Amino acid sequence: MSAAFAPQAATLPLLEELLRIVERGPAELQAQSLGEVEAAGSRWPLLAVSLGNPDPSLPAVVYVGGVHGLERIGAEVVLAYLGSLVMRLPWDGLLRAQLERQRLVFMPLVNPAGLWLGTRANPQGIDLMRNAPLDAEEPAAFMVGGQRISAGLPWYRGESGAPMAPESQALCELVERESRDRLFTLALDCHSGFGLSDRIWFPYAGSSRPMPHLAEVHALVELMDRCQAQHPYVVEPQSRQYLAHGDLWDHLYRHACSRSSGLLLPLTLEMGSWLWIKKNPRQLLTRHGIFNPLIAHRQQRVLRRHMAWLDFMGRVACSAAHWLPRGEDRRPHEQAALARWFRRTGA
Repeated sequence: MSAAFAPQAATLPLLEELLRIVERGPAELQAQSLGEVEAAGSRWPLLAVSLGNPDPSLPAVVYVGGVHGLERIGAEVVLAYLGSLVMRLPWDGLLRAQLERQRLVFMPLVNPAGLWLGTRANPQGIDLMRNAPLDAEEPAAFMVGGQRISAGLPWYRGESGAPMAPESQALCELVERESRDRLFTLALDCHSGFGLSDRIWFPYAGSSRPMPHLAEVHALVELMDRCQAQHPYVVEPQSRQYLAHGDLWDHLYRHACSRSSGLLLPLTLEMGSWLWIKKNPRQLLTRHGIFNPLIAHRQQRVLRRHMAWLDFMGRVACSAAHWLPRGEDRRPHEQAALARWFRRTGA
């Protein structure tokens, strides 16, 4: 384990696994600390790992996990994919050719102290996915949409006007730095705990109106539907399920839209943890069981299930110039997207 990144005092198996991957990786794999967080006298680094060509003219993918400490499976999916890439690099010439044309960035453990504590929030009780400095444009879901009543209650946003939590700041700074000068960046954030289906959400979380790059999202989903016809995902704007304040991806996407060039498309994988509970109702007896598969073979099945999508998204980003709609080609995608996702809102 690298002494530069080793946690102080308490151990965290997922962090140890990330450090093992870094040690096994080739020289071109770069790890950097974006800061550190503390809880109960222990400290953990906020680590990012990157592979591929750093040329800012090339597309990038940012893989994110562990935003909510209870949703351990999200971090495990990202770690499993990173580990697979590292094991393939010594012999996979096609992967090496792909990495010459793009950059891959990983932040698998955004909330390491929350993972150690087994809490959704960080040690200060802040739900990082409700922590950005923006409010929903329409009434948000009570409590689940974010609240400022108390850090002792779930979905706490943090104090009004306060800086974002260190974990939120580190993630936002990483995504903004990696996407700022690029023509195209995908961000893939892995979560669990919603419903009986695996869902892929795109902005907005805080508004029911369509996002400006709806045409690009539709073109991407059309690729998924054609090339991975048996994929298990329900793709939709998050607003179709509920509205929330302070969504980090709304914040980052809006900031990217304010720039004169470049496109950031954030997607959130929301694994349907109710499926695991349906197969094993005893999981309801533990907090971790509500959000994670607890049986070993089921966990392995979940990891395999999403590996193809993570890999496909890397290829999609690498070849963005061949499928992103331009000019008048955007209009039919936009119309099809409005019919598919916004018909019932009258948009």
